[in-house]
Amino acid sequence: MISNFILKYIGFFAAFCTTIAFLPQALKVWKTKSTKDISLYMFIIFTVGVLSWLIYGISISDLPIILANAVTLILSLFILIYKIKYK
Repeated sequence: MISNFILKYIGFFAAFCTTIAFLPQALKVWKTKSTKDISLYMFIIFTVGVLSWLIYGISISDLPIILANAVTLILSLFILIYKIKYK
């Protein structure tokens, strides 16, 4: 069985990977001001999901979930705002 200590670090690693995955897209959107290939509805649903995960993480006091989803929410909102602004 895996110890809680190791599981916490697996959680941080997973949070890091899934969060940092949005950085290249956010940078591309920022540089090009283009979001034409991004689905608006998918990003709305995704952003609501990330917000829900953040609320869940806060409610159970799980730091990897809180940190990952707070950062992902910021990146997702950035892309969503650009999507709405630059269509």
